[in-house]
Amino acid sequence: MFFLDFVEIVWKRGGIEAIGTFTMVMFGCGSVAMERTNLEISLAFGTGVALVILAIGRWTGAHINPAVSIAFWYRGDLSSMDTVAHVLGQLLGALCAGFLLNGAGPTIRNTTWLNLIGIEILITFLLMASILMIIRQTEKWIPIALVVGSSVAVLAFGFGKYTGASMNPARTFGPNLVSGDIAIIPIYFICTIFGAMLAVVVERFIASASELPE
Repeated sequence: MFFLDFVEIVWKRGGIEAIGTFTMVMFGCGSVAMERTNLEISLAFGTGVALVILAIGRWTGAHINPAVSIAFWYRGDLSSMDTVAHVLGQLLGALCAGFLLNGAGPTIRNTTWLNLIGIEILITFLLMASILMIIRQTEKWIPIALVVGSSVAVLAFGFGKYTGASMNPARTFGPNLVSGDIAIIPIYFICTIFGAMLAVVVERFIASASELPE
């Protein structure tokens, strides 16, 4: 029974997340393949994220990012089974997009390792913080899509030239695995997941502090 339930969840939630992540990677990395400017690439990623949130948010939350799904699991908003389904779907969707794009747009290091680690932790923290901020204010998908998509675009524009501004293990996994630049993948996984979970820790601290008597 457990196995059948898990398969159903992977098929439904994982499948939806796979489609969403595939679309996001195609938008963003496709713009890289077309040799667009840094601004255009950043806008492509942000627009892709926003459109996916509007399209599938009502069913899975449109995480399209393993770091975000794991952070929501850590926050207590996502079950372990749903989290595994999300992550599997996200990685598969990104990998399919990576194959179709022939590995175009992999995340690359154009700075020191220390800077890369710091940047990816910081920008994933800021992305997750923007997500937590907006979902605490509203459940409507249009403002959520605008805020999260804008955050992705701004952070990608500001930091893309240094680390590719991944903020997303799946976004790195698909293109980098296909392009052959795989040694860097674990670093992006660790940094982005840590950054997203750190945002949840800070949110808890702020919530706890606000509850203290004056």
